[in-house]
Amino acid sequence: MKRFIRVAMLASLLTFAFASVHAQTVPVNGEIVRINAAEGKVSLRHGPIPNLDMDAMSGMVFPLADPAMLAGLKPGDRVVFEVERINGRITVTKISKARR
Repeated sequence: MKRFIRVAMLASLLTFAFASVHAQTVPVNGEIVRINAAEGKVSLRHGPIPNLDMDAMSGMVFPLADPAMLAGLKPGDRVVFEVERINGRITVTKISKARR
């Protein structure tokens, strides 16, 4: 019985560790297509998003974790951003102008 509990605990720890590593955000290059400040959303043309297993897209709308992140940004700006799944929604958690 003790062996079973140890194996179950190890399996749980490994699963948690893999999920934590796999879910890390990765900076993604993109371009702002539209901003909807009233709804706290941004439309981005972007490259692949590895942590979400998402291909490149043109014009995907994302909610923002904090709409204040868009201060100083406008459509046409090239950006670097990160997204995560928060409460089941793919959400922009960081965004800034890309360095040229």
